[in-house]
Amino acid sequence: MRIVVIGSAYPLRGGIAHYTALLYRILKKRGHVVRVFSFKRQYPKLFFPGKTQMDEGEELIPIESDPVLDTVNPVTWIRAVVRLRRIRPDLLVFKYWMPFFAPCYTTVSRLAKLFLGCPAIFITHNVIPHERRPGDRLLTRIALAGADAFIVHSQAVGDDLHRLKPRADCRRVPHPVYTIFPPALPKKKARELLGIDDERVILFFGFIRRYKGLRYLLEAMPRIWAELPVRLVIAGEFYEDEDESKALISAVDGEGLITLHDTFISNEHVARFFCAADAVVLPYVTATQSGIVQIAYNYNVPVIVTKVGGLHEVVLDGLTGFTVPPEDGEAVAGAVLRFYREKREPAFARRIEAEKENYSWDRLAETVEDMGRRLSAE
Repeated sequence: MRIVVIGSAYPLRGGIAHYTALLYRILKKRGHVVRVFSFKRQYPKLFFPGKTQMDEGEELIPIESDPVLDTVNPVTWIRAVVRLRRIRPDLLVFKYWMPFFAPCYTTVSRLAKLFLGCPAIFITHNVIPHERRPGDRLLTRIALAGADAFIVHSQAVGDDLHRLKPRADCRRVPHPVYTIFPPALPKKKARELLGIDDERVILFFGFIRRYKGLRYLLEAMPRIWAELPVRLVIAGEFYEDEDESKALISAVDGEGLITLHDTFISNEHVARFFCAADAVVLPYVTATQSGIVQIAYNYNVPVIVTKVGGLHEVVLDGLTGFTVPPEDGEAVAGAVLRFYREKREPAFARRIEAEKENYSWDRLAETVEDMGRRLSAE
């Protein structure tokens, strides 16, 4: 098939761009002709809370991408359709994760269907955004109307989709493991690279926003330290609550056991953070699924998560990590202490290695192929 993937791609940064690169690679490997339409401007600066939208690290999987679209310039949407007319794709695959993209995506998908007869699959990471804004519900309905079929990565997202579009043609495929990053390092070497030499290390990783619940992990740390010295490494750029979080870190960290890397972690440095950790802790307040879990699984690192969204579908309680109630620092502390008291790391890592077979990119590609062939035949 001739497939055009529409979504963020390098040099834009973040998990969606990594996902696009891996999807591009697997579809090419399976014999398809693949193009990627990315963004010349993804968000206006006014709407972007980070320091930069560009990835300043290395491109780990080079892909051929065209920065065609500007999300706030409809002229570029029409130009994208003109380019599609030259390519004559059999299928469009959109990476969808927030209502802001609805006008652009729906315009492109509907015009492609009208003039080219080309169906569109939306790989939908979120239906309901983590932080809701006025107009989100309307924009979401507009976005959903532009898709012929959907792929979701968790039951929670599938349920959200069917509440808004009861007859949606939807398939659920587990979020594949992020295999884009450098190979694993020995734990000792990874810790040397981070400048730490503690016996026990846990990691909070990713953009820091309210819904990710960092405050509950910080509240848990004094309870943990009362029994065990455990270093907490926080790695990620603040998008919200920077002053509040840093004040809380200063208030609780009397022993100097918190290491803060408050910047976007470049691709080539991701391995050192995960390989230095005994476990990753993600105390999210809300979630659908998490790409951070899939990075941890790539390195066989256990994960402690809250029971929100689809996280418990991936983190198997007592097998690959622990799940705890949300907004409960005591529960987070209890899970971390249990993890160390019961010496769970080796058993969890072995089970993760076995579970990774369920999170393959081939499985996702097969679903895209099956849905694409069926839609094209209708």
